[in-house]
Amino acid sequence: MPRILDGRTLLLVISFLTGLQSTKVLSEWKKCGDRECEMAMSRVQATTDYEGPDCRYLNFKTGEEIMVYSKLSRKNENLWTGSKGKDFGYFPKDAVKVDEVFIAEEVEVLTKETDFLCLHGDKYPFE
Repeated sequence: MPRILDGRTLLLVISFLTGLQSTKVLSEWKKCGDRECEMAMSRVQATTDYEGPDCRYLNFKTGEEIMVYSKLSRKNENLWTGSKGKDFGYFPKDAVKVDEVFIAEEVEVLTKETDFLCLHGDKYPFE
């Protein structure tokens, strides 16, 4: 019986730590094409396959096109945010090359806590 409880406790701890990782703030600032970060800044093409460490990241294959909506700044400038079809998430800027720039003048805004939450289907995990 104690062995079963130890296994359940371990699973609970792992689940909790995974949840913390997927809500960790990656940067307090981001650069966007507008104050609401709704306009696409550029179109990029993947130069390598990429699989992110958790559900906040955008996975893609070499050659796929991605629309960029924001770029983290100050603390973590190597991550950009974009979409590929219905998928949306963070990815390293070094894994892509810029094909077309739509907005050259970037606006720096504060990130929100919701910028770093995972979406599971159509539901937010904090609901």
